[in-house]
Amino acid sequence: MDIDLLSKMVKELILDRDRVVLPGLGTFVAEMVPATFSDRGYTINPPYRRLYFRSRQEDDSALVELYSVSNNIGKDIAGRILADFLGELKEVLKEKKTVVFPGLGRLRATRENNFFFVPDEDLDIYPEGFGLGPVSLKTHIETREELSAAVSQLKSMVGGDAVELGTMSEAEEVEMDDVEPDAEGAAETEETKTGENKAEEQAAVEATAEAETETGEQQPVPRLSRPVRIMVTVIVVLIVLLLAYVALNHLSPGIFDNILYDSEQRKILERYCFEISSKL
Repeated sequence: MDIDLLSKMVKELILDRDRVVLPGLGTFVAEMVPATFSDRGYTINPPYRRLYFRSRQEDDSALVELYSVSNNIGKDIAGRILADFLGELKEVLKEKKTVVFPGLGRLRATRENNFFFVPDEDLDIYPEGFGLGPVSLKTHIETREELSAAVSQLKSMVGGDAVELGTMSEAEEVEMDDVEPDAEGAAETEETKTGENKAEEQAAVEATAEAETETGEQQPVPRLSRPVRIMVTVIVVLIVLLLAYVALNHLSPGIFDNILYDSEQRKILERYCFEISSKL
C-alpha cells in the first residue's frame, strides 16, 4: 500500500460517489458547483464538481471493498492494511503538514492539526461536463454571411419580399461599411467602457466648467434631492417654533406655565425656585 495507489482508488471512487471515507483520517467529499458569471457578468463558467476534505468520521466501507477486490484479499485483511497505512499517513501529515495525493492535490494540516485539501488546478471529477467551456457574452460583430443568412431566414418567416444583401446598392454598401466598427473598435469591450465611465464623466464635468467660465455663463444651481429638502423644511419649522416660543414668553411671561400647570403646581414651583435662589 502506498500513496499513489490510495490516490488512484480515491479518484476512481469519487467519480461515481459523493464521498470517500478514509478510515481514521477523514472524508473526501465532492459537491456540484453551479454555473457562475465572471468578467463582470460577460462570461458564463460551466458547472463543475468541487473536491474538499473534512475530518469528520463517517461510516462507509467503499474504499476497503475496492482494495479487497483489487488485491483478492478478505475485507478484514484489507481493512487492517488500510487502517495501518492511514494511521502512518496521519502522523506524517501532523509532522510535515503536507501530503501529496498524485492526480488529486495536497492534503494539508494547520498548526492545530486541522486537515484541509487543496485540489490540483486541472483536477476534473465531472465526466458529464466533458467539453464544456466558458461562454463569452461580449459584443459579437456579425459578418456579411451571417447578415445574409439572417435576412433569408426573416424572409422565409414573413413570407414577403425582403431586401437581399446582394442586391444592396453600392451607396448602401458604402454606408454600411461606414457604420461597421473598425478592428480597434470591435476589440473594445463593455468592461473597458464601464471602467472608463467615471473618468469620462469627470472629464466632461471639468470641460463644461471651463467652457462656462470662459463664456461667462453661470452653471445652473443643482436641485436638492427629496430627503435633503425634507430635512431643510423640518429644520426651518423647528427654528420658527423656537422663535415663536421665545417671543411669546417675552411678551407674556408665564403664559406657558399657565397652560402646562395648575395654580397649586405653580405655587410649588415658585416656592422651589425661591428656595434655590435664596441659597445661591
